[in-house]
Amino acid sequence: MAHCPECETALSEKTDVEFVEMDATTGFFKASKRFYLVACNHCGAAIGSGVAGAKA
Repeated sequence: MAHCPECETALSEKTDVEFVEMDATTGFFKASKRFYLVACNHCGAAIGSGVAGAKA
């Protein structure tokens, strides 16, 4: 079982984390990919981030 690195809350269900999608539509260009952040729902600490497939 995974635990939050900040508050040590068990992350065993989908509702234990928040998946936040961020658009890359600011600045000089639009990115063709989606950026995301996964955060602990208990304390809000960022647990992971990455890039998803091309934006439709």
